[in-house]
Amino acid sequence: MPTANARPNAEKDDLVPTLENIASNLAAVRDRIADAAARAGRRPEDVRLVAVTKTVDIEEIRALIALGVTDLGENRVDQARIKIAELEKYRPCWHMIGTVQRRKARDVAALFDTVDAVDRLELADALQQRCMEQDRRLRVLIEVNVSGESQKHGFAPDAIEAALEHISGLDRLRVEGLMTMAPFGAPEVVLRGVFGGLRALADRFALPERSMGMSDDFETAIEEGATQVRIGTALFI
Repeated sequence: MPTANARPNAEKDDLVPTLENIASNLAAVRDRIADAAARAGRRPEDVRLVAVTKTVDIEEIRALIALGVTDLGENRVDQARIKIAELEKYRPCWHMIGTVQRRKARDVAALFDTVDAVDRLELADALQQRCMEQDRRLRVLIEVNVSGESQKHGFAPDAIEAALEHISGLDRLRVEGLMTMAPFGAPEVVLRGVFGGLRALADRFALPERSMGMSDDFETAIEEGATQVRIGTALFI
C-alpha cells in the first residue's frame, strides 16, 4: 500500500515542477486576496488562507508550510491522521472542513485544532463529550445553509440563535464564527447575497470569524467580509 507521501509510478524528481507550481500558485492566490481586500478597504492580513490539502501528498503540503501557510484543511479522518502525524513537528493548524459523522467525533477531537463545519446539535454534543474524555478543547465554526439548498448541510439562518445558545453552554467548544458555501457556479448577485447574509448573521451575534469562499469565488467572499477562505484547486492546478 502506498504511503501518504508517495505517488504511484513517480520518481522523486517528478515532484520538482509540481512544487515550483505550488509556489507560483500560492503567490498568485495571495495577490488575489490582497487585491480583493484592497477593493473592500480591508487589510489582506485580516483574511486567513486555509489550504485544502485533502487531495495532495506530504511533499506538496510540506512545500506549502515552507512558504508560510499555517492553516491546512482536511475532510477525511483516516487520510488526515497520516498527514498530521508526518507533519507534527511543523505544528500547523489543522481544520476539519468536511461533514463529521458522529462516530468519528472521538478521532476528530483528538486530531484537529478546529472543526469548521458544525452543522447540527448532535455533532456539537458528541464533540463536547469526546473532548471531555480526552481533556481537549476545540475551536468551532457553525455551518449555516444561507442559500437554502436542500443538498447542503448546516443550520437555517433563523435557527442560528438557538444553536448558538445551545453550543455556548458546551464548555469544551469555543464558537469563533460562522461558515457557509455558496451555490457552485452561481452568478455574482447570488454569491453576494449568500456571503452578505453570512456576514450579517456574524455581525448580529458579534462573531469575529466568517469562513466563506473557495477557489472559484473567494474574491467575492472577501469583498463581502470573509475572514477565512478555503483554497484547494487554485493552489494545486
